[in-house]
Amino acid sequence: MWLLNSPIGRKVVMSVTGICLILFLTFHCCMNVVAFFSGDAYNVICKFLGSNWYAVAGTLGLAFLAVCHIVYAFILTAQNRRARGNSRYAVTATYEKVSWASQNMLVLGLIILIGLILHLYNFWGHMMFAELAEIQVAHDPSDGFAWIQDTFSNPVFSILYLLWIVAIWFHLSHGFWSAIQTLGVNGKVWFKRWQVIGIAYVSLLMGVFAILVLAFWLGLAPSMCCA
Repeated sequence: MWLLNSPIGRKVVMSVTGICLILFLTFHCCMNVVAFFSGDAYNVICKFLGSNWYAVAGTLGLAFLAVCHIVYAFILTAQNRRARGNSRYAVTATYEKVSWASQNMLVLGLIILIGLILHLYNFWGHMMFAELAEIQVAHDPSDGFAWIQDTFSNPVFSILYLLWIVAIWFHLSHGFWSAIQTLGVNGKVWFKRWQVIGIAYVSLLMGVFAILVLAFWLGLAPSMCCA
């Protein structure tokens, strides 16, 4: 099957899975915006998702996409190193300069993976998994607002999350337009436009996540009593 065996097919898989994960980040971002204004409203969303079958199915789907993206990243990196020595990602001849992010996508990906494991521990492990496994935890598994408050009141976690967000920004600032190009939108005019659109969109997403971390770290977010 060409998607599995050909270099172009592998890049298509990387691009499609990457775009799907960006769409999930968009949903996650919109969900997190609610926490800026109302803890109660945020918990309504958490309770709606919870460990219901559709949330579990969505989680499994996301895990599948993430695993595919990571596995193919390693495959493409190995392939590119064999073909171009220390080059990590192929770049078309139309670029005179190669961005730092494009040269370090694997390193950024590894940082993102470590951050993802931390995030799964802090939230998914204490929420959906705890509810499914009926594990006793400090807060109600559906009380996502309390878990946000607990996590980001810790300066160490807040700093690690901010570093994680910066790594994601660098990764996606290259990955966004690279995926679009792989899927065929690679004209000279639209290439520049997709670069600008990608950077603006990714900056907006990561900016919201960073502001959320800072707001809860500095105690500027709403509390449940006044939500």
